[in-house]
Amino acid sequence: MSVAQDSRRVAFETIRAVNESDAYANLLLPTAISRAGLDTADAGLATELTYGTLRRQGTYDAIIALAADRPVAEIDPGVLDALRLGVHQLLSTRVASHAAVNESVELARSVGSRGAAGFANAVLRRVSRDTPGEWMTRVAESARSDDERLGLVFSHPVWVVRAFRRALAAEGRAAELEALLTADNASPRVTMAALPGIAHAPEDARRTPYSPVGFRLGGGDPERLVRESGGTLRVQDEGSQLAALALTRAVSIREGERWLDLCAGPGGKTAILAAEALESGARLEANEVSPARAGLVRRAIAGVPLDVPVSEEDGRVRPGVAQYDRILVDAPCTGLGALRRRPEARWRKSPADVPELTQLQGELLGSAIRGLRPGGIVAYVTCSPHLAETTGVLNEVRREFGDALEELDARGVVSGLSVADPDLPVQSDGSGRAQLWPHRHNTDAMSISLLRRR
Repeated sequence: MSVAQDSRRVAFETIRAVNESDAYANLLLPTAISRAGLDTADAGLATELTYGTLRRQGTYDAIIALAADRPVAEIDPGVLDALRLGVHQLLSTRVASHAAVNESVELARSVGSRGAAGFANAVLRRVSRDTPGEWMTRVAESARSDDERLGLVFSHPVWVVRAFRRALAAEGRAAELEALLTADNASPRVTMAALPGIAHAPEDARRTPYSPVGFRLGGGDPERLVRESGGTLRVQDEGSQLAALALTRAVSIREGERWLDLCAGPGGKTAILAAEALESGARLEANEVSPARAGLVRRAIAGVPLDVPVSEEDGRVRPGVAQYDRILVDAPCTGLGALRRRPEARWRKSPADVPELTQLQGELLGSAIRGLRPGGIVAYVTCSPHLAETTGVLNEVRREFGDALEELDARGVVSGLSVADPDLPVQSDGSGRAQLWPHRHNTDAMSISLLRRR
């Protein structure tokens, strides 16, 4: 097998695991690349093929259905994944058409029944005869509504398109919808964090515009830098950095404060909190109900010389009553704000998931508020701009706690962290919630709210 074929096989097997077994590409792909012994260039090809195919899967399914003249639900799943990978190479890469067709046909042959290779060959050769622009025109013309057109063209489920439209409209920025959908399909730049008070960015690194601890490398291997630093330099989205720093820097820290990271896994924000606690004389505890993710938290904070107990309790009861000065609630959510980095997430969630998640989010946030001492602050964070998960949950806890709560200006706090103006919009509900966006801030679509117990 050629090296190029190795790259395609790694991409195909990763895509199969994602679609068949709900695997996570970001966890599975590095191991598959290492096992295949791919060099840097071919690892890059495998990565681009994997993530590119997953991001554009909805669009490619529409094209395959047109080229095959049958719904994709009627195509064997393994053969369909081979077709998706082939269409991606034909329409979105510089891979030679004959290589894209022939090797995708071989992949279909390896997983399909008799006749799968011939079927795949016919579909891919049909796709190869027309330009990407011609296929996109056909896909757009097949839509029954504007939201469906956007979903097909930009490869997002229609319900996600509508959720994004509502969230942007709440800020008076509905015209930015296509820009947001486009940003979701772009490969994000690698952003890193230097744990405050412990590590410093390399001299040749470029500072990020918003987070005072963020930077981007001009070149080199970020994972090598992480290993050599013992985890004090780490890969982390700038929005996640800002979410942790918003809690620690909202108001001045008094020595001896007690903090809790309530939903800590996988531990990136916990590490920043630990570094901030170490520098300011605060105490930090972490909680993560999933034992596997609790293990990730312990590894994430290993580079910080601070004793951080990590419990594995239900976050809805863990804070107790009036125990803490600051609590971070990085709540489980739909993850719609991180579709650039986790493209498969858009195909795994549905509108039916939202009510259960918002109930859990509200219970976690309510538990955190009860766990605050008078004057204590909770940061409510979701990696989702969905209004039900942001303003909806906040409105519910306001009704429950009434005048016992005071909302702080998270936009002002986040803006004050940087020399740059994050252009954080004024929310239509008059709140101080900070909403970051991929297309505007080049971060995940992180929502950050700060509430203080009077």
